[in-house]
Amino acid sequence: METIDVEKVIASAPVWYHGYIRAVGDLSLLDQLRDQIAEAEVLFGKQFIEKAHHRYAPAKWTPCEMLGHLVDAERIFTYRALRFARKDETPLPGFEEDDYVAAANADARSIDSLLEEFASVRQATITLYRSLSEADKWRGGLSNGNPISVYALFYSTVGHFNHHVGVLVERY
Repeated sequence: METIDVEKVIASAPVWYHGYIRAVGDLSLLDQLRDQIAEAEVLFGKQFIEKAHHRYAPAKWTPCEMLGHLVDAERIFTYRALRFARKDETPLPGFEEDDYVAAANADARSIDSLLEEFASVRQATITLYRSLSEADKWRGGLSNGNPISVYALFYSTVGHFNHHVGVLVERY
């Protein structure tokens, strides 16, 4: 099992990522990346299937939109991680999550199709993570005008999932 200094990861990320990184805790990042595939299937696929297209309040995302957002955000975080791990110094832009959710039209899809996409994207994330050296993971770059490390992006991927699952469980 790998041991990562979480405080060092936090120091390598903008402040708004710190909560996501802390949400990972001291558990193995790789184990959590793997375990979240099954967790998504249980939570989104069984517990909330009857509420997949329901909003708990106006302008809030449905579980389908939330899952679509998780997929989009993971793709973006992982793309950034790949660029920085490969020593690409090009500053990368941010993204407006609400615009992405609206354009993705995830609410018109079945939860099963979104779960399949999530699992596929997550497996690609795991494969990329496992392919990187320790030095690659500590590299960084500029994203949305702020320095961030590859490690922080992977930790944020896991913590971002944990955050949204918390909302799902609490609100639905």
